[in-house]
Amino acid sequence: MIVYGTRARAEATRREVPLCFEDGHACIFHKSEWMEAGRDPQLSPTVFLVEQPAGSIAPAHFHRQNQFQLFIDGDGTIGRHPLRPLTVHYAGAYTGYGPLVAGDAGLKYFTIRPAFDTGLIPVSARGQMIRGPKRHAQAGPIATDTPDQLRTLSGAACEAVVPLDDDGLGVTVLRLPPWQPLFVDRPPRAGDLFIVVLAGAMRAAGNDLGQWESVFVSADEALPDMGANDDGVQVLLLYTPQKAAAYR
Repeated sequence: MIVYGTRARAEATRREVPLCFEDGHACIFHKSEWMEAGRDPQLSPTVFLVEQPAGSIAPAHFHRQNQFQLFIDGDGTIGRHPLRPLTVHYAGAYTGYGPLVAGDAGLKYFTIRPAFDTGLIPVSARGQMIRGPKRHAQAGPIATDTPDQLRTLSGAACEAVVPLDDDGLGVTVLRLPPWQPLFVDRPPRAGDLFIVVLAGAMRAAGNDLGQWESVFVSADEALPDMGANDDGVQVLLLYTPQKAAAYR
């Protein structure tokens, strides 16, 4: 499966999401869908942007699916860890994290999953937790390149900010000068792959993708023809592990 996440889709789907948490406080978040692929519990990649208002708190919780979060604007904390752009956070299925606290500037972050999820489950709902391996990772802040930095690259530059682990989890930043093809290393342990544009622009099988747009390629699918456009490109490669056997 290959699916694209686009700004046009996001602009057409941005909406208010009133949330009321179990401690009684309520607030208005905004949500926009950048990538949608149905609700299949095994494979239905989703990417959406959350705009969390200043001072609001999303309580500690977990999800039924593996997920990345990419924090692109604002400030705050996740648990005891500060958040600054660009920070990448990973939480495996049934792995608790948070609370997620927005600072004075609010928070904007993408949630990125290989399969549709029905929503957050507070960690207090212990009856819905399943025993199994718990998995966390966090990296950042990651600097975004300027157009001049990309245009003057002498060749591809690759940095593993979360080295690819035996379970298939990894995060890599790749920079390409103008018109250079994008080649991705996919070892056998690497699973599904999200590619998110951080700066510049790229082409993927005839699709032009700018900042924050993305492409998902499932583990069983060949990569499309991809490469930088005339300004070069900086992308984030999110290697997504398969869900642990205990949760399938």
